[in-house]
Amino acid sequence: MAKKQKKQQAGAGGTPATVALTAAGADYTVHAYEHDPAHPSYGEEAAQAMGVSPDRVFKTLVAEVDGELTVAVVPVAGTLNLKALATAVSGKRAVMADPVAAERTTGYVRGGISPLGQRKKLRTVLDDSASSHATICVSAGRRGLEVELAPDDLARLTAAVLAPIGRE
Repeated sequence: MAKKQKKQQAGAGGTPATVALTAAGADYTVHAYEHDPAHPSYGEEAAQAMGVSPDRVFKTLVAEVDGELTVAVVPVAGTLNLKALATAVSGKRAVMADPVAAERTTGYVRGGISPLGQRKKLRTVLDDSASSHATICVSAGRRGLEVELAPDDLARLTAAVLAPIGRE
């Protein structure tokens, strides 16, 4: 069962994502759950553990658009449309980034990459379906930890472009 914590304080065992949210004064809720390494999908596992619809849980993917690392945040219930991602940032071609490069650049491990508090701030595109929800959940920076916040806050804090980059 997921545990809820309101506004985890910076310096109190927070992740870079929760530290960034606290520093920005954003309203958020942390959801912790027991991660099962054998589960085939980090995002679907998070949705099930929190009892949240998969269309409100978003995964953070790192792609390369014309050679530049770019973050895509899409619902876990769907997939990333690479062509739409490239178009959203005025690029020509997008491919999934090398996982080692994604981990090294963001400072997070695969399955725990958060769009917030990354080691190097990457340009970010948030699927426009996020705006149809009062709150969405994204990784808080480690497997088994999600943060729930308003999509507008996520877009503002990551300087994200909203675009239709997900597909079911």
